[in-house]
Amino acid sequence: MSTTEVRTDVRTDIRTERIGSTLLITIDRPQARNAVNAAVATGLAAALDELEADPALRVGVLTGADGTFSAGMDLKAALRGESPEVPGRGFGGLTEAGPTKPLIAAVEGWAMGGGFELALGCDLIVAAGDARFGLPEVKRGLIAAGGGVIRLPKRIPYHLAMEFLLTGEPVSGRRAGDLGLVNRVTDTGDATAVALQLAEQVAMNAPLALAAVKGIVRAADGVPEADAFAVQREEMGDLTASADVREGMNAFAERRAPQWTGE
Repeated sequence: MSTTEVRTDVRTDIRTERIGSTLLITIDRPQARNAVNAAVATGLAAALDELEADPALRVGVLTGADGTFSAGMDLKAALRGESPEVPGRGFGGLTEAGPTKPLIAAVEGWAMGGGFELALGCDLIVAAGDARFGLPEVKRGLIAAGGGVIRLPKRIPYHLAMEFLLTGEPVSGRRAGDLGLVNRVTDTGDATAVALQLAEQVAMNAPLALAAVKGIVRAADGVPEADAFAVQREEMGDLTASADVREGMNAFAERRAPQWTGE
């Protein structure tokens, strides 16, 4: 891997590291099991802005410090009047943000409530086999309003999603893999390393094409096929006019690795 650049903002409890073309984003509040308060939410939003703004960054990996992904909303902070949401971006500054670049969750330990919803807000999930995923909001008189109620029934069969949402009971990372919620199941402690490897695979591809895939999948959700194809035609028009498409064809013909410019 290339030289790693580490930037830490103690105020926001978010740490970012540039590893090649990947931005590793770590929620760094281990004393609170990486629960999300207002500072974490604004810090995570800022990290996503960094990912989006820099053309040298192709993929983001989101994880938590010291063997815990995130315990979800910081209830003590919420009782003090803090909001774990960022206006227009949702819980943790992520769940409604819709970043154009691929985002991978690397889950160790607990991903509970809003922590699980942060993972659901990512495009891919890598988890340790003994990680724990759950949406316990109903146990506290709430619902999983950070995307859990909306997204989970689209990811797994209805009855399985409803078991999460109605019982509030967690499942292991291995069980989440069996359900199709997780792309890779790893040994304990290996989730971030495997997520970074997966990020490298993704980053080898054309950045405009990656963004187009995300845009089309998002636009096609719940709409008639004719509307989805209309969006796809528009995206394809932009792609076929790009320099990267020509570079991809030339690289194939010349039997070399493409040099993407994102143009």
